[in-house]
Amino acid sequence: MSEELVALYDESGEVVGSVPRSRMRAENLRHAATGVLVRTSAGLIYVHRRTETKDVYPGRYDFTAGGVLVAGETPDEAAVRELDEELGVSGVPVVRVGRGEYADEHTRFWAYLYEATWDGEVRHQPEEVAWGAWWTPHELAERVAADPGAFMPDSVALWADRLSRWREASAPQPPES
Repeated sequence: MSEELVALYDESGEVVGSVPRSRMRAENLRHAATGVLVRTSAGLIYVHRRTETKDVYPGRYDFTAGGVLVAGETPDEAAVRELDEELGVSGVPVVRVGRGEYADEHTRFWAYLYEATWDGEVRHQPEEVAWGAWWTPHELAERVAADPGAFMPDSVALWADRLSRWREASAPQPPES
């Protein structure tokens, strides 16, 4: 079996070629990835813990399902594929809610951010997901604030504005004078 080819992107977000995944990781080459925030119709967010065998940030909690775009794949196609592969969620619309750039010493990519609503059963891909549960937005934001190092740093950075709003929205309000 040949190694998966990953699309490479330039600083403006355009595809400029492809390389095997192992080379992309070894050289920390800029690529693209998706992140899909899955919510129930009641607003709960699905949070999962990555397996210890993941190539980047094993064992961390994440609140998006997603992954690297392969060569020839659009962000929308990757979002649908990854959501189905990781969580067994399919047949629902994925809505693009943003795009950003993320880089650290382990990874560097253009991020395509999505949301999906799902009230069905979640089925983990055992190679990628070790555990999962539905949390309220406030609970997620509080847990990230209490221990950001336990979560995927890219998700925390790319969804920082939302996490802040969720934390503030449920914070106790001072009494009116």
